[in-house]
Amino acid sequence: MATARTGLKIDWARMPTYNTLMSVAAGAGLLLVVALGFRLLKGQSVVPDSWALAFGTLGLILFATGLHMTLTWPLAGQGFPFDNIIFGEPALAFGTLLLAAAFFLWKRGTSLEGPAGRRRTVAVLTGPVSLFVLGMGLACFAIAAAGWKYTLFAAPPEEPISGEFADYPLLEASFISALYVLVGLGAILFPAVLRRRGGPVAWIVGVCWTIGGLAFLLFGALNYFTHIGLIVNTM
Repeated sequence: MATARTGLKIDWARMPTYNTLMSVAAGAGLLLVVALGFRLLKGQSVVPDSWALAFGTLGLILFATGLHMTLTWPLAGQGFPFDNIIFGEPALAFGTLLLAAAFFLWKRGTSLEGPAGRRRTVAVLTGPVSLFVLGMGLACFAIAAAGWKYTLFAAPPEEPISGEFADYPLLEASFISALYVLVGLGAILFPAVLRRRGGPVAWIVGVCWTIGGLAFLLFGALNYFTHIGLIVNTM
């Protein structure tokens, strides 16, 4: 039976640890946004109901978990109060945007048919929503900077796999911070994509969100093993 390598103990009854699900949902959400954007920019047909279902499912997960984590302050009182800001608030923001997109696709998805309809849709999206996306992009930059400065994402030695690099805290901090930079860069450039209806900026956003989405999805899936191990080793 696995045993903890140090004396670290965590009261898991008071420590919500569902950023595994949040990471998988956020990664999938980013990939789907890129996929839908690609189809729209290429003039390909879409089935609005299917995209509404996908965005609604992921949005509900991120909204619920993000809202709970955001309002649970400080998180468990175990020295992780920054998790509310780093994980909870971005998840809440992204989940809300996905729910809004799902509602739009469900109610007005037919407006995406034809070039004229898509131009009208883009005109709607270039308003306040894109401003909020830009603001959250700047927030991602701030989170990345904090992660690098304070090495916030370093795993304890009790955590399998990631804990093997506990003596190099800057390594994991740099990995997660780099993901926030990618997502933040895409968010900051997103309003320009809407204004220009594509172009090189759209390609940059697509690359940033594709890499970031894949990384968050795979890292979240891996954490289903590493976090279970951390719980077993620190109970």
